[in-house]
Amino acid sequence: MRIATWNVNSIRARVDRVVDWLIREDIDVLGMQEIKCRPDQFPREAFEAAGYELHVHGLNQWNGVAFASRLPLEDVTIGFDGMPGFGKPAARPRLNFEGFPTEDAAGVPLEARAMGATVNGVRLYTLYIPNGRALDDPHWHYKLAWLDALRANTERWLAESPELPLALMGDWNVAPLDSDMGDPSFTLGSSTHVSPEERAALAAFETAGLSDVVRPLVPEGFTFWDYTQLRFPRNEGMRIDFILGSPAFAELVTEASIHREERKGDGPSDHVPVVVDISLDEDDDDRPMIFG
Repeated sequence: MRIATWNVNSIRARVDRVVDWLIREDIDVLGMQEIKCRPDQFPREAFEAAGYELHVHGLNQWNGVAFASRLPLEDVTIGFDGMPGFGKPAARPRLNFEGFPTEDAAGVPLEARAMGATVNGVRLYTLYIPNGRALDDPHWHYKLAWLDALRANTERWLAESPELPLALMGDWNVAPLDSDMGDPSFTLGSSTHVSPEERAALAAFETAGLSDVVRPLVPEGFTFWDYTQLRFPRNEGMRIDFILGSPAFAELVTEASIHREERKGDGPSDHVPVVVDISLDEDDDDRPMIFG
């Protein structure tokens, strides 16, 4: 099964590129971030014509996550327990979004940043972690709180199901190693994306039981290049898009790739896809019984 994550930076602007890539690269499941539209605005026809079913969570022209899959998706969920919101508390209670809350316990609006789904016994999350903006910005504290709540959920999920093949994938907006930051406008240690606090928040997922399943197979390569200052031609990018997997998921990974070529051409996203292949061989007696 071939699984991918891609911050598409507005699916309505890039639907043809994304669908063409899905077909060309034989992708089974794609987790998208920053779709920038509501479900009723999502360009479904092109995906469905290519044989993909869709699950979309978007509230406005910002943020938004989605799955496109040519395999059946089950147990689709929005957000996660304790996910914090951002902004001012709502003046009045909001209606739930497809049965899921749209504000946190304090009445602060929840953004469209997380969706989970199960495919062939594998639990996947497509995630758009808050940017943080600047170290003195409230959005930075929101980012840290968001990551901490996700980490707490990860610990619980794996404590309840230690053999669960689980992958958290998406745009993490953190460059964990110095070699992951090639954009000179960011100062190591004192800029957002590379601050000690953000790096520690991401490293906590390893303590929680996850590991980067792509880096061992693809040790070098950026996944994002800003549109300005010729960042891409100069290769002044960042590695901020990751697939973090549980031990049971990591054991299934056979190949991984970063599709740098998708940053080229007309109208690209500023991010590129990250892909893993996993083996679900029914004859493998060592695989977790969840697949039986």
